[in-house]
Amino acid sequence: MRDKTLMLALAAVLTSACTSAPPSAGPTEANRAIVEDFARLFYEERDVRKAFEKHVAPDYIQHNPGIADGRDAAIAALTPMFSRPEARFEVKRILVDGDLAAIHLFGRGDPATPGAAVADIYRLKDGKIVEHWDVLQPMPAQSANPHPMF
Repeated sequence: MRDKTLMLALAAVLTSACTSAPPSAGPTEANRAIVEDFARLFYEERDVRKAFEKHVAPDYIQHNPGIADGRDAAIAALTPMFSRPEARFEVKRILVDGDLAAIHLFGRGDPATPGAAVADIYRLKDGKIVEHWDVLQPMPAQSANPHPMF
């Protein structure tokens, strides 16, 4: 009788484990989906307004000294460069850890320049990008190794 009771209890636990809902996505997975969609809209489709209105908080904090705080200021500052047909933006990698994300990309707004390696760093809160930092490294004319930037 004891073995039968133990087997029934074990079967109940296994059934419960197999039929329970999967664990919810943590903040890293949820934020990765947001940042990947933002990157697609912003860097690939170059729809600055749509990317920012969909994924960026209105009171967005900007650490780039050339752009004012706020989503609307970013849209106004970035739309001209991203609207140029000759501009190129190639996302190389996206890293997400909790509420922080980094997008490493090659960017060139003007074909007369060699462009730059860019690391855009974002902080997310409640499903929106709320803060931004960027680091730009101009592409060198020559390199001491065959893999200088990417």
